[in-house]
Amino acid sequence: MTGPSADRPLRVALDLTPILGHPTGVGVFATEVVRHLAGAPPDAPHPLELVGYAATWRGRNTLGHVAPAGVRVARRPMPARPLREAWARLDAPPIEWFTGPVDVVHGTNFIVPPSRRAARLMTVHDLTPVRYPELCNAHTLAYPRLIERAWRKGAWIHTDSHFVADEVRTWLAVREVDAHRVVPIHLGVSPQRGGDPARGRALAGTDRYVLAIGTIEPRKGLVDLVRSFDQLVEAIDADGPGGGTGAGADAGTSAGAAPLRLVIAGPDGWGVAAFDAALHACRHRDRIARLGWVDDAARADLLAGAAVLAYPSVYEGFGLPPLEAMSLGIPVVCSDAGPLPEVTGDAALRVPVGDPSALAAALAAVLTDDGLRAGLAAAGPDRAARYSWARCAGELAALYHRLDAAGAAIG
Repeated sequence: MTGPSADRPLRVALDLTPILGHPTGVGVFATEVVRHLAGAPPDAPHPLELVGYAATWRGRNTLGHVAPAGVRVARRPMPARPLREAWARLDAPPIEWFTGPVDVVHGTNFIVPPSRRAARLMTVHDLTPVRYPELCNAHTLAYPRLIERAWRKGAWIHTDSHFVADEVRTWLAVREVDAHRVVPIHLGVSPQRGGDPARGRALAGTDRYVLAIGTIEPRKGLVDLVRSFDQLVEAIDADGPGGGTGAGADAGTSAGAAPLRLVIAGPDGWGVAAFDAALHACRHRDRIARLGWVDDAARADLLAGAAVLAYPSVYEGFGLPPLEAMSLGIPVVCSDAGPLPEVTGDAALRVPVGDPSALAAALAAVLTDDGLRAGLAAAGPDRAARYSWARCAGELAALYHRLDAAGAAIG
């Protein structure tokens, strides 16, 4: 391990594969971290020289167009599947073969390449393939073997929350002497500015809607949300002064109120058939809008216009959408999965995982109880303000230097 010298900063290689295409939560993490690291002033307390790499054959020519200024891009092609298979069994090819000499390599999405001399850090966002393998596809089921091998070879682990850090330590049976190698650093939340509530309501097709944001996959709990919607519509209707759902009454509409809709924004993942079946069985299917992936502008508009954000996840590593909604004062109803209690605190209404009836009741309470809604709206911005990408990137920069110093001490 060479380490930085007085005349150069620490060289760090970052996996920027997640920033390509339509970024999900991991993509947001990688994008914001590298943007803040690259934008740090020259006299920052932990100076870095950054090189980005992307383990993808199809996107091999794309990274140079999307990486922020100040990041050198590795140009040698890195085909993902052959590399994952090699790294699961061998200490080759090393990251330096693609990036040149580096002091630290950070795998931002569960996989960290082997290295010749560089210290290694991998971000383990959650333990879904360990805890809930039935919610995973073949690609993510390969992660545990890669994580275990890297850990045995001396890699450090960053997690998005204390909850996941504790899970990782338990799963890997981490000895007390090695506990310092699992480091929780909370993610940040990007301030949601520029959203237009009117445009959001136009996208939703109504002035009153429940919003869900996330990839359509089993882990996100969207099947339960769809199943809860019939109960929600009937509860809202019964609570309103109009009452009833007979002829002449608009389902989910109290007298004088806009029709309630459920809006789901996010790309198809895997296991979509179960979601489609739940959608088909819903009695109020015509009041559910499935928008697919939306760009940042539409996402901001939808958040700004929402009556409430629903986040019924089965399991999480952090949970960015609730904080994004909170930053705008939009009430949040989420499950009690994983670190969501740690992240949302008292600023969200939480329900048990996998309970559509409890989810419907909580959403109905937020939509009909002015005091509850106002309390959540007031608490949200303060809670979200605790999480910034500048802080996250700064703590990661300090961790890179800590890893390099630990390696140098051993070497």
